Amino acid sequence: MAHDSQIPNPGDFFMTFIGEDRVIAVRDSDGNPQVLVNTCRHRGNAICRAEQGHATSFMCTYHGWTYDLKGALVGVPGFKEVYHEELDRENWGLIKAAKVDSYMGFIFANMDPEAPDLDEYLGEVGRLSLKQIALRGDLKVHSGIQKYIIPCNWKLATDNVWDFYHPAITHASAGMARGRSPQQNPYEQPHIVLLGEYGHALSGPEMTEKTRKGLEASGREMSWRDRPESQESLGSAGQRVQSHPHIFPNMWVAFPGEGQISMRMPKGPLKTEIWWFSFNDPATPNNRRALETFGPAGLLEQDDGENWGESTRGMQGVVSKRYPVNYAMNLGRGEILENEGEPPLIEASINEHAQLWHYRAWSEWMSAESWQDLRERHSRVPEDRA
Repeated sequence: MAHDSQIPNPGDFFMTFIGEDRVIAVRDSDGNPQVLVNTCRHRGNAICRAEQGHATSFMCTYHGWTYDLKGALVGVPGFKEVYHEELDRENWGLIKAAKVDSYMGFIFANMDPEAPDLDEYLGEVGRLSLKQIALRGDLKVHSGIQKYIIPCNWKLATDNVWDFYHPAITHASAGMARGRSPQQNPYEQPHIVLLGEYGHALSGPEMTEKTRKGLEASGREMSWRDRPESQESLGSAGQRVQSHPHIFPNMWVAFPGEGQISMRMPKGPLKTEIWWFSFNDPATPNNRRALETFGPAGLLEQDDGENWGESTRGMQGVVSKRYPVNYAMNLGRGEILENEGEPPLIEASINEHAQLWHYRAWSEWMSAESWQDLRERHSRVPEDRA
C-alpha cells in the first residue's frame, strides 16, 4: 500500500489500488495505518481526489457525507431535517481493508478477513526480499511516484524480473552508452534462486567477491551488508543473494542496489500501469543513477517495455495462440539445497525457475475457491529438482 515514510503523521495519506478499487492508505488519529476504499457510501463518489497529502477528515463533494481518519461516518448534511435522525451512521462508514499490517516499514492490506496474516503470507523468502532494501538504513520515499502505462500483460513484466538471459542482447546499447564493457560470458555467472510460499521468489547473480567489487566500482554502497545486525538478519542465504527480490503478485524490489520499488498494476489483460517508488537510500544517496536506469526515461526500462509490448502483441494472433512458448532453461537440473534454519535455495547459472514458480503460483491462486483452499493446496518447497 505504502511505506511508513509516506504517511508519518496522523492525517497523512497516500492513494493507491487494491485490484480495481481506489483505496486511501492513511495514518489515523491513534497513529495506526488504515486502508479505506475511496468510495462514498451514499452514491459512490470519490471522497478524496489528491494522490497524497494531509487531511483531518474526508468529505464527499457530491452531498457532503464526511468520514474521519478511521472511516467512520461523522457528518451527514440534513441528518435531522431529511433523515429525521434515523440514519444509522455506524453502519454507513467507509469500506475498510479487513487486514492491515506492516513489515520493516512497508504497509500491506487485504480486503478478505480470511486471508493469512502478513507474517504467514510473506514467509521466509518474502521477509528476506524486503530486508534486502530495508536493512540499508532509514529509508524515505521521495515525493512523486512515477506512473506510466506499457501495453503488456502484467505477468510478462513480472517474468522479466528474474530474466538474466536478455541483458546481453536487449541492453547492449545501454551498456555501451554507459561505457561498460560487455561481460566475457554472462551465461556462466553463478546464480542463486529462493522460492517462497504463495509465489514469492528471489533470483539473480550470486553475491560473490567479484560481483561485489563490480557493484562497488559502479558506485553502489555495499558496506551495509557488513554490519553485524545485517549479517544476522540476512543469514547465510540472504548474504549470498544480491538482486531481484519479488513479492507476489506484483511488487519488485529493484536490484535492490538502486533504492527503488516497482508496482506492476494490471489495467486489463493487455495493459499494465508501472509505478516506481524511489527512496533516498542511505546506502546510495545519489538517486540519479536509479532514474536513469528505470522509469519512463530509464535506459533499461525503455528496452524492456518495448519487448514486453511486442511479446504481448505477438502472442495475440489466432495462430500464435495455438503454440506454447519455451520455459525449458535448466529445467530438471535445479537441485534444491536445504540448510537448517534457512529457506531452500537453488544453485545454478541463468535459469527460469523463478518464472515457472511465478506462473505455478498464479494458476493456483486463480483456481482456488477461497483463501482456506489456497492455504491447503498451494505449492510449498519444490520437489528434489525444479
